[in-house]
Amino acid sequence: MAAKGEMFYAWTTNKGLAEKAECGGAVTGLLKYALENKIVDAVLAVKKGKDLYDAVPTIITDPKDMDQTAGSLHCGTLLMSKLVKKYFNGANTMKLGITIKGCDAMGLYELAKRKQVNLDNLVMIGVNCGGSVSPVPARKMIAEKFGVDPDKVHKEEIDKGQFIIEYEGGHKGISMDELEEHGFGRRTNCRRCKMKVPRQADIACGNWGVIGEKAGKATFVEICSEKGADLFNRAVQSGALQAEKAPDAGIAVRGKVEKAMFKLADKWREKDFKGLGEGAARLKTIMVDTSRCIKCYSCIDQCPICYCVECSTKKPYLVPPGELPVPFMFHMIRFVHISDSCVNCGQCEEACPMEIRNSLYMHALQSDLEKMFGHVPGVDMSLPVLALVEEPTERARLSSTGSDQIYDIFKK
Repeated sequence: MAAKGEMFYAWTTNKGLAEKAECGGAVTGLLKYALENKIVDAVLAVKKGKDLYDAVPTIITDPKDMDQTAGSLHCGTLLMSKLVKKYFNGANTMKLGITIKGCDAMGLYELAKRKQVNLDNLVMIGVNCGGSVSPVPARKMIAEKFGVDPDKVHKEEIDKGQFIIEYEGGHKGISMDELEEHGFGRRTNCRRCKMKVPRQADIACGNWGVIGEKAGKATFVEICSEKGADLFNRAVQSGALQAEKAPDAGIAVRGKVEKAMFKLADKWREKDFKGLGEGAARLKTIMVDTSRCIKCYSCIDQCPICYCVECSTKKPYLVPPGELPVPFMFHMIRFVHISDSCVNCGQCEEACPMEIRNSLYMHALQSDLEKMFGHVPGVDMSLPVLALVEEPTERARLSSTGSDQIYDIFKK
């Protein structure tokens, strides 16, 4: 019987699923089992759309359709946490199985702190993540660096520090270091990320640490909660999965990969944050870059920390409407509201039509606050250190008064 903290190699016993899945298909197999046995009402996962650059969130209610979500899409830059809140009422009225990477997990935890998501109704299967590549830059990278027509690529993967493609006529891999030195490779927020194994999930899965004859044929599984242990045990006992204890050598390899990713993230943080300067110089850099803002609200719409029904940036006495360049107060409000809880998901930068480096500015602020106060967002249910009020108390006040002002500083 598996218990919290234990590690295994696991693989699906469904031959059809195994053929479509990667690394043994344990992730898809677990979610399929949960759906078949009414442990969840539905599964929220990602499937390939028009091509491998098109990651499409999909809701599965029929277990037979689970094979649509098998495999990885490194050119997909979705954030699943906001979808749970926006389209599924925060999982308050249904039990939802969900595949998540590190930033998804952190976003879900931050939303749960704010009573926007019910973690009790989620079964979270985490997947290791070394980073993702934005679709448009990915196509450019494949054309320019690989010398291959992006439309002829039918599979991509990130493995052993390389971005690897399979296409009509062959396959080719180039090291991420080389790609990123030339401005390609992973999204900049992914380079800085240190949440590579999402242990906030009920089960954390991936291919790191699978060695020997099981390499490429099994999934490395770490049990992270009692809920995860129960699901895993039931799936194995039913015959939906087969599993064996992960060998010490495999566990060691997984640990080395994770530590190497941490070191790489530290390197990128130092480079990116140092490039912003300090104090007044940093502020000037941010003000100049954000002056291109057209106030389309894409950054707010996609942010997992933004949840206010009535956003303060829409208050005319704070941000006068119809002005370009947009008053810097617009960005100051976002920094104040979010910087202590930013999970570096990159959505504010990914969605920005003006290509403003929103994620970098927010992450730099969050990192400074983390060093000052020790609070790491998204890893547990502790509230942000700089919170001035208890969330339940403030919510009750908001509900009764309809005002988002803690102090009525605008009262005449």
